[in-house]
Amino acid sequence: METIKDWFWRFVKGMFIGSGFILPGVSGGALAAIFGLYERIIRFLANLTKDFVNNIIFFLPVGLGALAGIVILSFGVSHVLENYQTLVMWFFVGCIVGMLPSLWKEAGEKGRHKSDLIFMGITIFIATIILGFGQQLFGGQVNPSFVAWLIAGGLIALGVLVPGLSPSNFIFYMGLYQAMSDGFKSLDFSVIIPIGIGGLLTVLLFSKMIEKIFNHHYSKFFHFVFGVVVASTFMIIPTDYSGFSLLHYLLAFLMLIAGSLLGWWMSKLEEKYKK
Repeated sequence: METIKDWFWRFVKGMFIGSGFILPGVSGGALAAIFGLYERIIRFLANLTKDFVNNIIFFLPVGLGALAGIVILSFGVSHVLENYQTLVMWFFVGCIVGMLPSLWKEAGEKGRHKSDLIFMGITIFIATIILGFGQQLFGGQVNPSFVAWLIAGGLIALGVLVPGLSPSNFIFYMGLYQAMSDGFKSLDFSVIIPIGIGGLLTVLLFSKMIEKIFNHHYSKFFHFVFGVVVASTFMIIPTDYSGFSLLHYLLAFLMLIAGSLLGWWMSKLEEKYKK
């Protein structure tokens, strides 16, 4: 029987999953797996009419918790990025590095063949070129607009559909991250509504397909994910060190180590609770 404790615990899980929407290097899908919700989320999104009412009741506190986590974290993240962006970015890079061994292990959970490795290498190469070309073309900046926020919403939804994929990596690369966190913080509906629409459209378009890919091409799919994560991480490595002293470089190194330890700890939690 459903209890208030169960409802509240799912709300808390939702807050953590929501953090994966806006924290670079953190995947909402991976956090959903940590808390044992990922498979049920995918099955629900891919088969919306099946047990619809029961699923809505089950996921309502998760959704509310995710929204709460996004709004609460937006306050702190926006301020920290504004004042300590290079140091924070090294922390986020560390988070990704710390989670890579777990993602690599998961990619080979059902076997690893030479073709998977070739596919992963091609993914890293192509994704790096695409991202690098885009950065050169747009100067790493995309002006905030309805279409830009639709794309951001789609990326956030992919962060849930594809475990290990951090949408904030790409949003950082597009130069929209701080504007997005400011929009969440101030409840700016000109930001929130198109992000919501983009996320909903992405879920409707891709959830069924991803369920089928999981069922039939698990290994190649996760090696693809690993390749995308590696390529997108290249794009968020800080390059601006103007005004840095020896102390700043030391702090950047410590942030990298701290982020790696956090990512490693989170990956161990995922391994422990995923089943």
